[in-house]
Amino acid sequence: MQKLLRLRRAAAVIVAVLALAGASAQAQNHFPSHPMRMIIPFAAGGPTDIVGRIMGAKMSEILGQQVVVEDRSGAGGNIGADYVAKSAPDGYTMLMATVSTNAINPGLYKHMPYDAVRDFAPLGRIGVTPTLLLVNPSIPATDVKSLIALLKAHPGKYSYGSSGVGSILQLCGEEFKADAGGLNVVHVPYKGSAPMDTDLMAGQVAMAFDATPTAMPLALAGKVRALGAGMATRLAAMPNLPTLQEQGLKGYECYTWNALIAPAGTPKPIVDRLNAAINKSLADPKVSGALEKAGIDATPGSTPESTAAFIKAEIAKWAPIIKASGAQVD
Repeated sequence: MQKLLRLRRAAAVIVAVLALAGASAQAQNHFPSHPMRMIIPFAAGGPTDIVGRIMGAKMSEILGQQVVVEDRSGAGGNIGADYVAKSAPDGYTMLMATVSTNAINPGLYKHMPYDAVRDFAPLGRIGVTPTLLLVNPSIPATDVKSLIALLKAHPGKYSYGSSGVGSILQLCGEEFKADAGGLNVVHVPYKGSAPMDTDLMAGQVAMAFDATPTAMPLALAGKVRALGAGMATRLAAMPNLPTLQEQGLKGYECYTWNALIAPAGTPKPIVDRLNAAINKSLADPKVSGALEKAGIDATPGSTPESTAAFIKAEIAKWAPIIKASGAQVD
């Protein structure tokens, strides 16, 4: 009798497991069945928010369910990223990752609430946002070569602004100083790009790197002078502006980027479904055109695997630059 009961219990467990597996497979086959959330780890109106809203609108159309864009800013993007890392791995919560959340912060913060690699399932890359090297119009330099000569002739006299200690814009400046032969230029951190740009226009700082969505309008209006683009190739929206590499800084690249990632453990069929939606969105000329207008170069055709490799390579790229800068956040 006891043996029969044990057999019945075992059979019931097997049936329950099979039922759960069947329900899980059915849920994956019908994904998505309700609205999804795209977490933006920075404030509304910024470059990442702009990318998220462009992509969210098109992905909603493709997937047949609304992608709700939700801003959760703070701690250099760590608050929003940690929220996604600890969310259910069902595809309904995604993170619009950036160079900060998944490449810079692991080397910048002493105590990270998440692992930038192990805690996420990459879905696909969205685009790269180049930076521009800007100077106040009063600075007697019209290209990178003349700027470097000026800075070398007056060590410690000039300063450069950034959006904060350990920000991508500070690292752009530190990489520039190192690649130009070890320049002595004073770093002035600000609480964001807006106050930095205000002081740059007023001449309180001589130079700065800034992301294209905010840098381009200032440069095109003549409020600041753009000397070079911080990518290996010229910016599509400013094709006449040479890169820093073209002007002698071989290998110089400083940019931010966006990729969509989900919590680790998200089933592969769902990952593949979302990857297909990402690439189909980027293939739409209206989407790629909207990104280009904002100064963002779309990166279509990525796979989850290539996105994972890209993130790992970015962590390796920025780690020595962060160390050399001396920047660290508790």
